[in-house]
Amino acid sequence: MSNTTFGLSDEVRRYLISTSVREPEVLGRLREETAGLPLAMMQISPEQGQFMALLVKMLRARRCLEVGTFTGYSALWVALALPPDGRLTACDVSAEWTSIGQRYWQEAGVASKIALHLAPALETLDRLIAQGEEGQYDFAFIDADKGNYWNYYERAVRLLRPGGLIAVDNTLWGGRVADAEDRDATVSVIRDFNRRVSQDQRVVVSMLPLGDGVTLIWKPA
Repeated sequence: MSNTTFGLSDEVRRYLISTSVREPEVLGRLREETAGLPLAMMQISPEQGQFMALLVKMLRARRCLEVGTFTGYSALWVALALPPDGRLTACDVSAEWTSIGQRYWQEAGVASKIALHLAPALETLDRLIAQGEEGQYDFAFIDADKGNYWNYYERAVRLLRPGGLIAVDNTLWGGRVADAEDRDATVSVIRDFNRRVSQDQRVVVSMLPLGDGVTLIWKPA
């Protein structure tokens, strides 16, 4: 996992951020606080957060889904990009980590846009489906335990409207997925997920070398 875009020199990344990223001050402070935590590498980079916000705006999204919230940095990017009546359903299991994000959501004035569900994400997603919310979401971001990536993906496809978009994080895993000799369990799971998504004829797929690898999955209208 990485909270920066791997493969870029420090010089190029500094240039990229200085000329492209418009990170609001509240987001910068949340990122800085998260950087001091033991699991700071789980946070996405500012360039990735801004890219996701751009996608949300381009989709004119009103209903978004997040699987894996951590300290709420990605959720805050998305919520700030949503219109006043937009809503983000966020799934996580950690009250400790998400409580950090909730402080910043409140400060940024978007707490009312975010519905945080503290429960195993599969339970939350299955409940949404049972409540008749299939085809109701515009955008989904998956960034949680890798062993369940395919399960999260299958449910996200069902919850997504035609024309909606899924973004899946960590699909390059530091480049290790390209090493056929790397038999690490997590690497193998991500490699298998990437293969299955690439063969899924229900969707259109593009993997980007942004952050730790972001795969965009479009559900055709």
